[in-house]
Amino acid sequence: MKMTDIRSLSDEDLVSKGDNIAEELFRMKFQHGIRQLEDTSKLKSLRKDIARINTARSERKLAAAAA
Repeated sequence: MKMTDIRSLSDEDLVSKGDNIAEELFRMKFQHGIRQLEDTSKLKSLRKDIARINTARSERKLAAAAA
């Protein structure tokens, strides 16, 4: 996901999207431990998506605190 897409989501959507991606990352890590994945680069992109979502949530909290 791009940061512009993430910033356009509502707070509730950010939380649910973050939870979904974290769950998918957990499942993929588990599968990777059992057998080889077809696309291991997906793990890295999921971690980066989680970081982007957390960054957007932090930005919103700071903006709300400043206002």
